[in-house]
Amino acid sequence: MSVPRTAQSPSCSVYGRAGAESDPGSRRRGRTLGVDVYVNRRRAAGCSTHGGNLAKKTAPRLADYQHADAEPTLSGAGLEADGDTRFDLARFDPGAKPFSRGDKATDKAAVEALAEDLDQLQDLLYGDRRFKLLVVLQGTDTSGKDGTIRGVFGKTSALGVHAVGWKAPTEEERSRDFLWRIHQKVPAAGEITIFNRSHYEDVLVPVVKGWISEAEARQRYAHINHFERMLSETGTIVLKFLLHISKEEQRVRLQERLDDPTKHWKFAAGDIEVRKQWDDYQAAYQHAVAATGTRWAPWTIVPSDSKTHRNLMIAAAVKNALQNLELRYPPGDPALAALTVI
Repeated sequence: MSVPRTAQSPSCSVYGRAGAESDPGSRRRGRTLGVDVYVNRRRAAGCSTHGGNLAKKTAPRLADYQHADAEPTLSGAGLEADGDTRFDLARFDPGAKPFSRGDKATDKAAVEALAEDLDQLQDLLYGDRRFKLLVVLQGTDTSGKDGTIRGVFGKTSALGVHAVGWKAPTEEERSRDFLWRIHQKVPAAGEITIFNRSHYEDVLVPVVKGWISEAEARQRYAHINHFERMLSETGTIVLKFLLHISKEEQRVRLQERLDDPTKHWKFAAGDIEVRKQWDDYQAAYQHAVAATGTRWAPWTIVPSDSKTHRNLMIAAAVKNALQNLELRYPPGDPALAALTVI
């Protein structure tokens, strides 16, 4: 089933600079940071954030694949277990290629060009030092988190780009609040940090395993929303991508790992057990996105059965976000202009 595509105002940029209309305090905070802290301007422009109902249809937009309508409360009270009922993960086709430019070869060339652009923008971000970028890659086993890091960020400098692969918490980490370990790894000024899995695992897995109640899940969603808002208000751009694949595509990819001895290291016996809980995890993702897709940290649903399309869509979104920051290099030192190296 194809995703509904809606015509929106030309000002409905996916990751634009928000005006004061999106939040009463955003203009004040924007002056503190040098720009408005909210990077999603669709609300300020009166645009839909979950797929509109307009009769006129246009080419697909990233905004059609986003959810940013969650209205978090401090405690999670009033937040239903399934979050915003206007969000429906099932309406997104994992096999779709809405942003394809024609064929696989053309798309691959576009990804290469975007990766080069991201390298230049990362250098500018590092020199500017006013912002930080946190990229969250979330998805089931084999959804392509590692491949995204290689394909999208493979040309950027390791000095300013860091990837963090999250595993089950250690005993020390479990003795603290679940966001304690996460906060230590968020990007510093000028850096890009990529989370391969993330703090969302600390809700998804416990929910599916039955380790926490619905009330505890709502509380954790609330903690995440306010944690991400704090990051946003202090200069971090938060981009969250759900790599959405079909159950059949996962079967194919797992079988490829079994059939190729050089890929056995990627396979764990537990992968099969987790696969048996496919429907439970899809429901958990539905609830997590619905509850935590906010205007300061929206979720983007990425159809990911096609690896090339996945990389193309994410690379374009990251480039757009960085360009909208109006990055600049620090001013030159006039005293250096008169120096000559001999």
